[in-house]
Amino acid sequence: MKKPNRRFVTNLCTYLMVIIAFFVCRSMIDAGTMSRSMKGQLVPICAYIVMAISLNLTVGISGELSLGHAGFMSIGAFSGIIFAGWLRAVVPDVGNEVRLLLAILVGGVFALAAGFLIGIPVLRLRGDYLAIVTLAFGEIIRSLLNLCYFWLEGTDLRFSFGSSPDPAIKYLFNGPAGAQNVAKIPTETGFIGGFILVLVTLFVVLNLIGSRSGRAIMAARDNRIAAESVGVNITKYKMMAFTVSACLAGMAGALFGLNYSTLQSVKFNVDASIQVLVFVVLGGIGNIWGSIISAALLYVLPEMLRTFSTYRMLIYAIVLIIVMIITNLPLVRGFVTQLSNASERRRMHRDGKIRKGDAV
Repeated sequence: MKKPNRRFVTNLCTYLMVIIAFFVCRSMIDAGTMSRSMKGQLVPICAYIVMAISLNLTVGISGELSLGHAGFMSIGAFSGIIFAGWLRAVVPDVGNEVRLLLAILVGGVFALAAGFLIGIPVLRLRGDYLAIVTLAFGEIIRSLLNLCYFWLEGTDLRFSFGSSPDPAIKYLFNGPAGAQNVAKIPTETGFIGGFILVLVTLFVVLNLIGSRSGRAIMAARDNRIAAESVGVNITKYKMMAFTVSACLAGMAGALFGLNYSTLQSVKFNVDASIQVLVFVVLGGIGNIWGSIISAALLYVLPEMLRTFSTYRMLIYAIVLIIVMIITNLPLVRGFVTQLSNASERRRMHRDGKIRKGDAV
């Protein structure tokens, strides 16, 4: 009987970790032991977990530093809100679950299209130049959104760019004033949808990493010249990782946006992109487990520190610094490396690739 490989076991443990966390949260809600503020954070936590995993696909797996990820999230958020509002007017009886699902899909499609258009010029750059350009594109997206106006006339969706046509109109999206979410999804529905979206994101990213395309993406990351010499199309696979990442960010944005009654584009500024990057870096670049755990913990940490009033963000920053210092200590890194080597040696011994006493 063929034994499961290490990647399969790791992926299975990742899925189980998310499922167990979901049922723990559900049991706390049913028992009434979860605070109201924590309940309100469940949907944003799911959204930012998806954001961290998707950015890790670009930064950790593809090896490209992107600082405009919040721009794709904003496209997904506002396109999802506008679509959900239009759908509510056209089909009033549609359920919240169906509306949420369709809005997430629409947000993902629009973000994927934006990622493809942006990726054409951006992915010709590398390193710091790529980071600066993606940062600029994130700000351009936010600035363009501030000039857009959407409203309904009956069941018809209307659009204006540049200036507000009539102050008396009730807008779905009112430029700098943001979106009025007339189709707000209940928190419970959003949490279940967020849990499913996290599982879908894990399925897409983990299977992509383990596929032939994923190996090509990582080969291009590790040694571009060597990858090109064996026929790997660098542009194709970089674009694949970038667009998939953008699509998942847009889906997370739609989930995030439908959780609020109002939402402004300032929510998706540079700070939001840096925040997601912090989740990825602290969790470990290329480490999907780390992205999930760090996104969940670091998002709720400011709320947990609210009792410290004006000093809570100072304490939050100190915690980040301490975590970074500890994880980069030679002793800690050496211990993790020894554990990894020991695990690999046991696996090779079990598979018969080495005999007891042989050097690895």
